[in-house]
Amino acid sequence: MMPRCCILVLVWGITVFLSQCSQGTTDAPVDSGPWLCQPAPRCGNKIYNPSEQCCYDDAILSLEQTRRCGSNCTFWPCFELCCPESFGPQQKFLVKLKVLGTKSQCHSSPISRSCIR
Repeated sequence: MMPRCCILVLVWGITVFLSQCSQGTTDAPVDSGPWLCQPAPRCGNKIYNPSEQCCYDDAILSLEQTRRCGSNCTFWPCFELCCPESFGPQQKFLVKLKVLGTKSQCHSSPISRSCIR
C-alpha cells in the first residue's frame, strides 16, 4: 500500500497536468474535437482545422481551393508555391511543392511544373 504523502503528490500532479491542458483550448470551438495540450492552429487571429483548411496569406482556405500562377497556370496554395522564375515580356513561373514540416520557400522547394506564357 502506498503512503498517504505519495497519493497526495500523485493527485496534485494529475491536477496540475489537467489544469495546464485546459488552458490551451479555452478559445477553441466546442465541436473542434480533442486538441489535448496542443494549441489550436491559427491563421492571423482565427482558429482553423488543418485537416480541412490551410492558412495562405492570412486567409483560411479549404484544401481544394486553387489560385492563379502567372497567366496560364493554377496551383493549390495549401500544397504548392507559385514562384516567379523570370520577369519581363516573357514572364516565367514555376509551381513548386511545399515540403511538409518546414517553412517552404521558392529557392529550396522541389519543382512540380513550369508555367510558361
